[in-house]
Amino acid sequence: MDVRSEPPTVEQYVRLRREAGLIPRTAEQAAPALVNSWAWATVHVDGEVVAMGRVIGDGGWYFHLADMATLPDHQRRGYGRAILRALLDRIHAEAPAEPWVTLFADEPGVPLYTAMGFVDSHCRGMELGLT
Repeated sequence: MDVRSEPPTVEQYVRLRREAGLIPRTAEQAAPALVNSWAWATVHVDGEVVAMGRVIGDGGWYFHLADMATLPDHQRRGYGRAILRALLDRIHAEAPAEPWVTLFADEPGVPLYTAMGFVDSHCRGMELGLT
């Protein structure tokens, strides 16, 4: 398995989100995400990016996992687990003691996150409705 600590391209990011069933984002939304994230991990198979994930954070204590996505034809092969492991390993290697690692889980990802030690938070996720 070829796991890299690099972002996808804008086109790959947009495609992965769309095809994995995440809320679609535009190229204009994707471009800043690629350069402003704390960390990225991607899985490459035969020259194609088939899975991705990133960390948004301040590098001190707060780290939020986002954009965990795997193309449907490549799911259930351990790529999501490999992405998550790579990102968590980087956090634990580079962050000061006791980082707070959070995520918002779509229902299909809950078994993976639970298996990797995530538990329900004492906080309630909310979003600003701009529509």
